[in-house]
Amino acid sequence: MAENIQRDAIYKLSYGVYVLTTRSDGKDNGCIINTAMLVSEKPYRMLVSVNKQNYTYEMINKSKVLNVSVLNDNTSFELIKRFGFTSGRDTNKYIDLDGWERAENDVTYVTENAISCLCGKVEQVIDVGTHAVFICEITEAFSFGDGEPLTYAEYHKSVKPKPEAKKTDKKTYVCSICGYEYEGESLPEDFVCPWCKHGADAFELK
Repeated sequence: MAENIQRDAIYKLSYGVYVLTTRSDGKDNGCIINTAMLVSEKPYRMLVSVNKQNYTYEMINKSKVLNVSVLNDNTSFELIKRFGFTSGRDTNKYIDLDGWERAENDVTYVTENAISCLCGKVEQVIDVGTHAVFICEITEAFSFGDGEPLTYAEYHKSVKPKPEAKKTDKKTYVCSICGYEYEGESLPEDFVCPWCKHGADAFELK
């Protein structure tokens, strides 16, 4: 990261926390994202940003359909771990999960700790570097559940477990995918993030 860019300053931008789901070749999958927003009203269109390393990104590129479940402020870290810290390439994220339904577009959405769902049909894909932006027509949107939307700041403050006390003689490497922090003199080349399973190339020196 460039010396003149402070990570904390970027994190102070306002974000939400969402479960992004899709269905391709008969398989359901989803991941956690923090960037989804309304960008047009006539017709209703939304923008969704997804890390290109995510399996969900590959599936959306094929299916061109997606759902965004808006999580509430009582969301458990277990739900975040289920959709955010494992890969759908080798994990069925729906095993033992009761809180989900299927929308009219045949894509699942989360009902556990969620308050609304927005269904989208992809119209345009924009490559912006590490992430891709999907511009989608909103084909269905409905509210359910209780609570207020979970913000990204509140997730870091109240939901995400706090790292152990840091030792001043060690460096801290942060996973750019999920925020896991590794402490040590150097990051091993073959290190794999225990949360999201991405490799050492996803880490940045804090």
